[in-house]
Amino acid sequence: MSLISASKMSVCFGGVTVLRDVDFTIEPGEIVTVVGPNGSGKSTLLRALLGVTRPVSGKVTQQPGLVIGYMPQRLTLDGRMPMTVRRFLSLPTRHSDAEVTKILAKVGVPGIERQQMDTLSGGQFQRVLLARALLVKPQILIMDEPTQGLDQPGTAAFYKLIEEVRQDTGCAILMVSHDLHVVMSASDRVICLNGHVCCQGTPTVVSNAPEYRALFGHGTGGALALYQHEHDHEHDQCDHDHDHAEHAHAG
Repeated sequence: MSLISASKMSVCFGGVTVLRDVDFTIEPGEIVTVVGPNGSGKSTLLRALLGVTRPVSGKVTQQPGLVIGYMPQRLTLDGRMPMTVRRFLSLPTRHSDAEVTKILAKVGVPGIERQQMDTLSGGQFQRVLLARALLVKPQILIMDEPTQGLDQPGTAAFYKLIEEVRQDTGCAILMVSHDLHVVMSASDRVICLNGHVCCQGTPTVVSNAPEYRALFGHGTGGALALYQHEHDHEHDQCDHDHDHAEHAHAG
């Protein structure tokens, strides 16, 4: 049984159709990445699959008892309220010191339990968010642009970590990303979204699809070659502002 599936799902905000007739499945252990231009409904898709946003038509089905780890696109903490990493990782569910120590080591930031959250670097903060999502021992990890704000080496390191998480835990991974240059090689399947599913398939299939090239330009195909560890390119900043609008609609 699929972990999560959607059939003919449509979502509207304020009379505007954000997603229409979306069919979607994710299987155990899969890494699926959703890409698309500004305003294409990617964050809305995640919220609908999570059950936060209700479709106006179609249906979403989750495997009974499914354990989901969620990593939000951004999380703003009030710097006036002191909070250590250790405290943050025990919200809302308390975890043992041993569990926290182990998970911080696994995500590559050992020994920062006593550090204040507002003093973390961007890369450290994202890894702590990942640690929090993994502490629930999820069957599926859902991430909304997990590398936003990271530089190129930080982005590459984070995707390498995601692949290691899948290998170590066997959990499925569903993520929205704008990092077209590196995201494809970390994915088993890519879904190109623009209010509907334009195309989907393996990274190679999607990068050569005319629908994809129409959205992202003819020059992107070569950029989706399997990720190499040399980073001598710039990342496309093609998907940055739409989520603010989607959050506004959702509110």
